[in-house]
Amino acid sequence: MQASSTLLASSRVRAWEWLLWPLLLASPLLFPSQALIINEIAIVALFAISLDLILGYTGIVSLGHAAFFGLGGYAAGLLAKHLTGDPLTGLLAGTAVSALAGAVMSLTILRGNDLTRLMVTLGFALILYELANKLDWLTGGADGLQGVNMAPLLGRFEFDLFGRTAALYSLSVLLLTFLLLRRVVHSPYGATLMAIRDNRLRAQSIGIPVAQHLASVYTLAAAIAGTAGVLMTQTTGFASLDLFDIHRSADVLLMLVIGGTGWLYGGILGAVVFKVLQDVLSSITPQYWTFWLGLFLVVLVLVGRERLVSPLSRAAGGRP
Repeated sequence: MQASSTLLASSRVRAWEWLLWPLLLASPLLFPSQALIINEIAIVALFAISLDLILGYTGIVSLGHAAFFGLGGYAAGLLAKHLTGDPLTGLLAGTAVSALAGAVMSLTILRGNDLTRLMVTLGFALILYELANKLDWLTGGADGLQGVNMAPLLGRFEFDLFGRTAALYSLSVLLLTFLLLRRVVHSPYGATLMAIRDNRLRAQSIGIPVAQHLASVYTLAAAIAGTAGVLMTQTTGFASLDLFDIHRSADVLLMLVIGGTGWLYGGILGAVVFKVLQDVLSSITPQYWTFWLGLFLVVLVLVGRERLVSPLSRAAGGRP
């Protein structure tokens, strides 16, 4: 009884969050000139928390998480091009396709060690990348999927060139997904995931169905990654091989290095810092911005990320 009340208390919205999220949702209106970058931050933050769900809470390492991001993006793009441009229909369809792929892929991560999972997930992403490249009659190949025309959101809100509708749309999906995942990770199911992360053999010995939990959480994470991919395609009106590229999986890992794993705000914090640094540094030094970003990461590791984000993590009810 005490454990369940503790989990319930940790999942409640804190006072500072009632201020944070309205500010985030209002940011495209407060900073209309930055709506495009805000939209991109919201999308990659959603992508990051999907990886945190399996890496930070379950201990599943993945170097091919972009596979589900790309599947969701292409599914939404093809649906908009050939059937309907309704954003919410595309959101559901792309999420479902990625969830199905995640359910199939989950069978491959139940055995082996971390290195095996890294190679298997990376191989899956590379296979999808090559398929999207070769099936140019369907995906557009190297030229990308063009002609993706989105209908107005809820039949009223057009996707404008300034990105305000897109940013509000992506931020809303991020908020709803965040609230859902917080209930998941602070539930008894989430507690069993962390038990599996800490000691899989011990979790199995006390009766936790490890295989089923790993498969279900991997499927959920794949679905959320697919949702992020859908948002990317819908808000840009374009889907390309870049959605499957390994740099997407690497970038999202870097975001979790910055923000920390095992607390959902780590993905959001990492996404904000990473994208702002990328935008600022690339505008100052277009040729060498990766050097300065790499230097920042080295300094962050040497200083100790825990010293910087542990107070934030404790305030959010997590632990990086």
